[in-house]
Amino acid sequence: MADGIAMTAEGVHVVLDALSAVGCSAWVSGGWGVDALVGRQTRPHRDLDLAIDAAHEASALKALIQLGYEIETDWRPVRVELASAGTGWVDLHLVAFDENGDGRQADLDGGFFTYPRSCFATGSISGGEVDCLSVDQQLIFHRGYEPRDVDLADLALLRDL
Repeated sequence: MADGIAMTAEGVHVVLDALSAVGCSAWVSGGWGVDALVGRQTRPHRDLDLAIDAAHEASALKALIQLGYEIETDWRPVRVELASAGTGWVDLHLVAFDENGDGRQADLDGGFFTYPRSCFATGSISGGEVDCLSVDQQLIFHRGYEPRDVDLADLALLRDL
């Protein structure tokens, strides 16, 4: 549906504002998360990766559907990817939080990814402050797979930070 469409900085803020309006905490990760930490857009992005509080999954999906997104890939409880013609993709990673503020996201092999409360940071996209994942957490999530050219570029930026 959204093939060939890039997620813009404006689109990032539209999505984050819609999620915030329904009380859903979200942290930018992936390529936009790297750019948030760097403080500028470094490359085009196909999608917006977000870690969200799994307790607000239903309200997040409803908010995105109201923006014109449709579910394209449903691998819940791990992740759900939505697409919108002319807008791009949003990839929601569902994180369950404990009483200490530490999070866990299921993985496809029956295990889980950890989000220690110390991994949540603040960055900037187009001059607007956004919640994002820390440099260390981004580096952790770039392990365990064969990196593409964009991943190698992101890793170089993260290491420079």
